[in-house]
Amino acid sequence: QVYLAQSGGGLVQPGGSLRVDCRASTVPNGDFEMGWHREAPGKQREMVASLSRYNTDYADAVKGRFIISREGFQGSIYLQMNGLQPDDTAVYYCYMKTLSRTFWGQGTQVTVSS
Repeated sequence: QVYLAQSGGGLVQPGGSLRVDCRASTVPNGDFEMGWHREAPGKQREMVASLSRYNTDYADAVKGRFIISREGFQGSIYLQMNGLQPDDTAVYYCYMKTLSRTFWGQGTQVTVSS
């Protein structure tokens, strides 16, 4: 079992920046992918960014504004969000995808409002 603890997020004005962090309780053997999804009110959950040993991927809506990074080979990832807009308002969920299953964090609220 892997537990993902999230922190960060909050309230920011349009154009501002925030960071959300995710720390895994353990790192599985073998390759795994970590990343972020978000869920806005009335919308389906969508992928934001993902990071694996060989690939980094971003949703078109956040390319050039968000940066996903990892702390070495540990199970900690970060999402630096710049140029935030009201459409970025959502609950952000960290995930870890292993060969056998996907684990999710508890969610972190990000609100962009003036």
